[in-house]
Amino acid sequence: MADDRAWLGELLTSVESAPPEMAVSVLARLLAIKLAATEVSFLITDHGGKAVVRLTGAAAEGGPEHPRPIQLRGSDYEQVVRSQQVHVTSGEREGKGGLGLVQVIAPVSDRGDAIGLLELTVPVRPDRQTMQLIVEATHVLAYVVITNRRFTDLYEWGRRTTRLSLAAEIQHRLLPDSFTCETGRFIVAGALEPAADIGGDTFDYTLDRHALHLSLTDAMGHDVQAALVATMVVGALRNARRAGGSLLDQAQDAHQAVADYSDRAHQAFADQSERVRRAIIRHGAQVMATGQLLRVSLDTGQTTFVNAGHVCPLRLRDGQVKEITPLADLPFGVTPNPGYRLQSLDLRQGDRLILLTDGMLEPHGSEAGLSDLIQQTSDWHPRDAVRLFTETVLELSNNDPRDDATVLCLDWPAPNSPYTGHCQIYSGR
Repeated sequence: MADDRAWLGELLTSVESAPPEMAVSVLARLLAIKLAATEVSFLITDHGGKAVVRLTGAAAEGGPEHPRPIQLRGSDYEQVVRSQQVHVTSGEREGKGGLGLVQVIAPVSDRGDAIGLLELTVPVRPDRQTMQLIVEATHVLAYVVITNRRFTDLYEWGRRTTRLSLAAEIQHRLLPDSFTCETGRFIVAGALEPAADIGGDTFDYTLDRHALHLSLTDAMGHDVQAALVATMVVGALRNARRAGGSLLDQAQDAHQAVADYSDRAHQAFADQSERVRRAIIRHGAQVMATGQLLRVSLDTGQTTFVNAGHVCPLRLRDGQVKEITPLADLPFGVTPNPGYRLQSLDLRQGDRLILLTDGMLEPHGSEAGLSDLIQQTSDWHPRDAVRLFTETVLELSNNDPRDDATVLCLDWPAPNSPYTGHCQIYSGR
């Protein structure tokens, strides 16, 4: 085992010295030598969490112009992503020949964020020590992807199984790098559909030493204008928060940013000819955004809350879903604005809190359908639950929703509960 630990250190050193676009390939090649594997592949999950794309290995296909997604639903890959356990299959691989070869699929994750999968074909069934080495290698691989995706589009290309619109491109730059974060005190996960178009919704989360900060916003309108308004809102919120501003400071800064933009837009509107003004009216000239801001104390769970005209959150407690009905202040950008009120939100150990945009409700027709879905997935990991929520919206709207459907899910377990984010070993058929 000591030799394996030393080898992992050498592996990390070799990968760190490789060019960013080659780092994963170098890791795969060294792992193949160490395990006598005939094939080693890294498959990255797409933005919607519904497919994976093979980035390395002999079976890697396509290129930046032609990604080849592999759908997760009903596959062994889906089982590994959902369970976060290693899956081992002995015997002949369908369509591959190679009687007696063993396939190993291991999750590549970091703090609950399902980055992708490591797939190996080896000559014999791995023993426990080898299996542990594979698990350790997935941790190195997660580090490699997180570190090197800052320098290359390779990993971002793999996550895009559909072409993004300009608005969606802007929108995705506003979202967290990881849609899921799992710690010893909470789990938070977000999802947004459609992943390739529109551009008005955002979600965000971050930690400081004392609190978890959450936000969910919905810029009115569609396409690039909505994406630009969303950019100002998220930028103002982050800027105020990073300067040490309170929730009220953040809300006021977001409101002022949208209001100033609206004033400029109205002035430009007034300067246009009557024909142009009529065209602008037809396409919508209202500039505002709704939103919710939360601060959760890591020590006590005490939660403060600002509601800027947004859809009410839902809370799952003891198997029952209930709508939380806070006081509603005006959306960001609406003037005159009397300001925002700091409210308390009842959050207890064991609760699941769901923040959502109105696009999550429209296909269901009411909150009842979504509430049923929340109850049915109460024991699911938030990462998997939010994906099902947004996938259901797509199915109910025949893959043509009228608006973004965005959800942010917070599980608040007992403070200082043991961290269980690492994958476990599972021996399949």
